[in-house]
Amino acid sequence: MDKKSYKKMVHNTVPPSPKIKNTLFAFLFGGGICTIGQAFRMLYIYLGADKDTASTLVAITLIVIAAILTGAGVFDKIARYAGAGTIVPITGFANSVVSPAMEFKTEGNILGTAANMFKIAGPVIVYGTAAAFVYGVIYWITTLF
Repeated sequence: MDKKSYKKMVHNTVPPSPKIKNTLFAFLFGGGICTIGQAFRMLYIYLGADKDTASTLVAITLIVIAAILTGAGVFDKIARYAGAGTIVPITGFANSVVSPAMEFKTEGNILGTAANMFKIAGPVIVYGTAAAFVYGVIYWITTLF
């Protein structure tokens, strides 16, 4: 099967996605998550935390909330509508760790949960760290001149 025939078959089989709607929902839900994070940050600062501590507490809070919502089966329902809006913020990371951990828990703690919980998040961590290193080197080089 040539490339043109394959594209035609895919186009006839898979309905086109509503790109504008998906983009709008991702923007609104992602922005909503970030707004909730900002509200928590303001709350923590109001309660006496300094800005760095408040930022750390926000990350922890959003991870815990996303993990609980994933465990309760609510996060996936939200993600059906929000699309990429739930993936981009830190909540997507929490979901990508908790989901496989739940799925493989029947295989045991070590070979099930522990071995599989970073299957999705692992590549994100690796490539995120590699990208941060590359960006850091580029930044360092540009500050030399």
